[in-house]
Amino acid sequence: MPLILSHVDLRVRDRAKAIEFYDALLNVLGATREDGKTFTTWQIPPPDAPADWEATEWFGITEDPAMTPGPVRVAFDAPSRGTVDAIATYLPAIGARNIEWDEGIYGGRYYAVFFDDPDGNKLEVCYIGA
Repeated sequence: MPLILSHVDLRVRDRAKAIEFYDALLNVLGATREDGKTFTTWQIPPPDAPADWEATEWFGITEDPAMTPGPVRVAFDAPSRGTVDAIATYLPAIGARNIEWDEGIYGGRYYAVFFDDPDGNKLEVCYIGA
């Protein structure tokens, strides 16, 4: 199914620190990073991507020292429950805060961990089983 979004661009207070956090989080999901002059993006290339592949869907950050976190939550898709578990085990070490587990609020197929990045942006890693 095609995605409804083209990209997500979050604001962070310190881009260098945020890159460390998001590299640790998104590399496990197979994402590759691309640094621009004022922003950084991560994307997941398809397995058969040609060398000149360009992302049409991506997640990015832009530095804004005056940013304040909003109520929107961004969810990253995990390929398995095990991936959700693996990420959850190291979230405290990379600076995630307010870590909570999905306790069945979305139904049996949904498995997720919810947390905030170091700037307070609300995030989630989820797996939706068959």
